[in-house]
Amino acid sequence: MPTTKVTINSNGSIRVEGDFEIVDPTGKPFGLAGRNAIGLCRCGQSANKPFCDGSHARTGFCDPVSARDLPPPKPKV
Repeated sequence: MPTTKVTINSNGSIRVEGDFEIVDPTGKPFGLAGRNAIGLCRCGQSANKPFCDGSHARTGFCDPVSARDLPPPKPKV
């Protein structure tokens, strides 16, 4: 059983729950103040990126989500 669950919400955020760390491009971790669940912005409008602040609801962000299989990865040359 995975220790981290990632849920892509229709018309909303990406919810991350469990045991995880979020780092910036240099590898420096964000201080999550002990949270074990957070929402990441998917609409691009949050004033607190990369975290969700609910802007998707105010801006009318619409992107329904349905699970699907990805194609196999391309071989590395």
